[in-house]
Formats: sequence, C-alpha cells, structure tokens
Amino acid sequence: MNAQDTPRQVGFVMLPGFSLLAQACAIEPLIIANTLSERRLYTTTTFGIDGRSVKSVAELALSPESVAGSDARHLDMLFVCAPTPGWPVAAGEESGPLIHWLHRLASRGVMLGGIAGGTHWLARAGVLDGYRASIPYASADAFARTFPTIHVSHQLFEIDRNRLTCGGGTAAMDMLMTLIGQQQGAGLAQKISEHFVCERIRMADEPQQIPLRSRLGHAPQSLIDAVALMEANIEEPLTTHELSAHLGISRRQLERLFKKHLQAVPSRYYLNLRLQQARRLLRESDQAVGEIALAHGFSSGAHFSTAYRHHFGISPRDERLGHGGVET
Repeated sequence: MNAQDTPRQVGFVMLPGFSLLAQACAIEPLIIANTLSERRLYTTTTFGIDGRSVKSVAELALSPESVAGSDARHLDMLFVCAPTPGWPVAAGEESGPLIHWLHRLASRGVMLGGIAGGTHWLARAGVLDGYRASIPYASADAFARTFPTIHVSHQLFEIDRNRLTCGGGTAAMDMLMTLIGQQQGAGLAQKISEHFVCERIRMADEPQQIPLRSRLGHAPQSLIDAVALMEANIEEPLTTHELSAHLGISRRQLERLFKKHLQAVPSRYYLNLRLQQARRLLRESDQAVGEIALAHGFSSGAHFSTAYRHHFGISPRDERLGHGGVET
C-alpha cells in the first residue's frame, strides 16, 4: 500500500456537554466519503477525557474508543467537540492532559480542529496563536478579549493552514465537506452533499448569524431598521423618540410596528436585547459586573442588578457563580 492509499487517521475528542448534531455533522461526511469512493480514505477514532462514557448536551452517552493524551494511535487530524461556553465542561483538574496533548500534536504537524466550544480548547493550548479562528458568534467578543493573539472570525468556518474551526451545528458538515473537497476532489465533496440532501456546500466566508431580514421575516423595512439601530447602540441606548426620529416615522407608528410583529413595545424589546447580551458576557467572560453594566447602557451596577433580577429572576452575581465564574 503506497502513501496515497493509506487512509487518513482522524480523531474526535468528545467533552461532556458536546453536541451530538455537530459531532455527527463532522464525522459522517468522512464515513460517506469512504462509501461513495469505495475506498477507505479516512479512519475515525473517538476519544474521551478518561475511560468513562461521555454524556452529550442531549443527555445521551457515547463510549469513546480511546483516552485523550494517548499517543498509541497515529493521527493525521484531531477535532475537539466541546460545548459552547456557558454549558458544563470537563473538570479543570482533568483538562491538563488534553491541553498538553494538543500542544504535543501541534508540534508534530497534526491538523487540529475545534467544533463549537472546541475552539476554546485549542486556544487554551496555545495552538491557535496567529491563526484565524471561528467561534460561536455569541461568544466571539469574550473570546477575542481573552485570546488577543488569535484573529477571531464571524464566518461559518475557517480553514487556516492546518487549523480548522467552526461555530458548531451544521457548519461542521460544510467545513468537513470543504476539507474533503480539498483533499479528494470537488466531485466527491459534491456527491457527499447530495447524499445528505444539502442544497449546496456553504462557503467558509458566509456569516454565522442569521441576517436581520431573515430573523424578522417579511416585517416592514422600518422595523428592521429600528432593530438594527438598537443592536448598533447598546452602550448608549436611544430613546423611542430618537429611534422614530432617525427612521422618519412617528413614535406611535414605531410602537404599532413593534406590537404587531414582535409583540412588545420598543423600550421593552430594547431592554431585553441589552440584558441578553449582558447575560452572555456574565456567563462567558470574567469582565467585572460593573463594566458589563456600563457597556450595556445601565447607569450603575445597582440599576443593572435590579433590571437583571426583574427580567431573569436572578442577580448578575448569582448568574455568574451559577455558571462556574468568579465573583467580581
């Protein structure tokens, strides 16, 4: 068997809370590539932190074939499948071997990939410095502050030299089909896409977040423009009067649009938007609560705490502590 006939060895590390959907979207294109080509192009192996089964976010457990950190198997590629920040992750005392293993594999030239929260693990191992990396868009700002040497991308996925990262979900399938196309030819990748009844293989540079127009369906342009203004002015919120003036419509017209299409008054929708963004930072960053309050348009920490508790039924401090953060 010559080098071209040797199947590529691909590993998948599964961490507690990982997405079954994202993992399947990454591993199945490799299996189907073997079937459609009638050749063993790829061999896959699953890894866990230890010898125990790994429970997904759907509470379904999978039994890995090997343990992360083991060099018993030769690997050409390794993907880390992990939950988006904010979900439970592997215990800190167990993470050391994985971090060291990733660093060791990188030094050997192994292609490394992060799926959803897996990108965080690659970053923690220091193997993404100087690379472009895609992360779930809701976590991108906190990630960029924590890892300033990584070029954070809002794209669907990134293939930068020997690093592959994506936002998770079905983006993993597009990333793997693109990789297969690069390694085995576009024709095989297209057949895999047709096998999965995909309309097309999405390009890497497509954005993760659903465009505002798609999220609001056939809502009037004035409403779409109003929500876009809100999203662009989080730190210094506009009043309903200022919003209507920017849009060239009356305040009453604006309120009618929000009530009809979003079942909320503009001020309530705006407040929810700001609080939801603040909640993500509380869960995913160590930024001080007071800084988060000011960055989301609240005049003080007390004002923020009152609004937060009224909206979510929990204080910002308890929100952070409940997701493994430290009090600040």
